[in-house]
Amino acid sequence: MKRWKFLLRPAWLALFVVVLAFAYLCFTVLAPWQLGKNATTSRENDQIARSVTAEPVPVTSLLPRQDSAAPDEQWQRVTATGRYLPDAQVLARLRVIDGEPAYEVLVPFAVDGGPTVLVDRGYVKPERGTDVPPIEPAPTGSVTITARLRDAEPVPPGKEPLRENGTVQVYAINPGQITTLTGVPLAGSYLQLVEDQPGGLGVIGLPHLDAGPFLSYGIQWIAFGIIAPIGLGYFIYAEIRQRRRDRVTAESTAPATPEDKLADRYGRRR
Repeated sequence: MKRWKFLLRPAWLALFVVVLAFAYLCFTVLAPWQLGKNATTSRENDQIARSVTAEPVPVTSLLPRQDSAAPDEQWQRVTATGRYLPDAQVLARLRVIDGEPAYEVLVPFAVDGGPTVLVDRGYVKPERGTDVPPIEPAPTGSVTITARLRDAEPVPPGKEPLRENGTVQVYAINPGQITTLTGVPLAGSYLQLVEDQPGGLGVIGLPHLDAGPFLSYGIQWIAFGIIAPIGLGYFIYAEIRQRRRDRVTAESTAPATPEDKLADRYGRRR
């Protein structure tokens, strides 16, 4: 056990802590994070691909009540008949459409015989930097729209809604937050208009189907978590081997003791 005592030195103990902490993070945080993003992306890609050929369905079949949400049906095309509530219009700021800044225009829509849902009418481009351009008002009266069902976006921390140039602006399309701002109860999912719809503005297209690098990143973090302890074991083995070599070298070059000299002399006389 004496040859293992060097492992109790502070430098080696610190190395143990670092390697074990890194491996723990790889298996419990970093790999699950990337694999979770891969699962989310794959799920969304499947939903987008399915929605391209699926026929539109009435929104009330997926959002029957005011508190309804349909996360498993995102991107599904739906139809709704009702009227816009333009007095509760809100803008989503700091959006990027085709690589350019934009505002997305959000208006509640009261569905006949169903809930009130938030409708993303599309986008407008800012003027003179960040100024909100004139926005064509939503039509009055009853209209029928076709849109894609979308999940609520999480509200980013520290990004509070603001009022600028007479418009309420938010940083995420979140029906719950907009309900609080406007006082209009909204369903949990929202609608994004497709092309050629009453009240539609700049059309927001479907995202590209791309699985991204998340699966490979997740596998890499798992590999790093395995390699780190193996590397530590190799360093320990290399240190023990080097110490053994140093000990053999020291013993072979050490000066002869009186006992060794007597033994040599006795041996030669015999």
